[in-house]
Amino acid sequence: MKKLVSLATCLVMGLSAVGSRSVSAQQEAAAPTGTPPPTYIPDIKFASGREVVPYLEGWIKNPDGTFDFVFGYYNRNSEQEFVIPPGPDNMVSPGPADQGQPTYFMAKRQFRIYRVRVPKDFGDKTLTWSITANGRTEKVVAKLVPAYEKDENFIRTNNNTTVVMGVDDANKPPAIQVQPVANAAANTPITLTANFTDDGLPKPRVINSDDPDRPQDQTAAEPDPLARFKSQRNTSGTRIIGPRVTWQVYRGTGRVRLEQLLTPVSNGKATTVARFAAPGQYTLIATASDGKLTSAQRFTVDVK
Repeated sequence: MKKLVSLATCLVMGLSAVGSRSVSAQQEAAAPTGTPPPTYIPDIKFASGREVVPYLEGWIKNPDGTFDFVFGYYNRNSEQEFVIPPGPDNMVSPGPADQGQPTYFMAKRQFRIYRVRVPKDFGDKTLTWSITANGRTEKVVAKLVPAYEKDENFIRTNNNTTVVMGVDDANKPPAIQVQPVANAAANTPITLTANFTDDGLPKPRVINSDDPDRPQDQTAAEPDPLARFKSQRNTSGTRIIGPRVTWQVYRGTGRVRLEQLLTPVSNGKATTVARFAAPGQYTLIATASDGKLTSAQRFTVDVK
């Protein structure tokens, strides 16, 4: 008799647990659509205090048999930028302290900004780039691993390796020429101007907000915390994607503020305004894009 009572008690407890889980699941299913799932990780951004991480973007074999390692970096701060001269805190090894690496590290991710050429007999050797910022050292070790082999088209197309078989692309990379800067002074606005020439291809793509086939965006009083889990949609109305110039700081002696990092081309020119915090020589990069292909020019500004 006692065994039957015990069995009945266990059965009731089991059914109660199942019922409780069912109610809990129903409550979760009925939760508002704006409730984050258990795996949701909020976007956490740091204005300062974080490290700079060097990245190996790939390697390219040159016609003469030598190789170029292509690097970028990720400054994990959204605002803090660094001037780190060649040395223990900014080192490429083996080799001399200064191997042309960036000494100015802009905020966030900077792609394919630096190359190191190694000889044709480099073989299984390694090349290491280490960066120390905010007391934290990060490094990347480069080897000629076959999976990392790229070509110049990888650079020109901004990592877009899409190829349409049987179709010859008549599009040519744009040409860019930055106008010389004279009489630059510290803490004074300086206009940087790039002359842009192109073959007009590809034709600018226009996205119309009244397209009936375009997904309609829902508006809400507050940002949707689940937006990062949804497909990306264009909410900017009519937007023309066409010729533009991207500006980057590569080397310098002090903080540089660029009013615009990405500027459209108008009448064959693109401009931005820079402020240099300290005297010295600065190296910048202007990259022209026609929407598909790119070309870049490094130029220097002597600030007094």
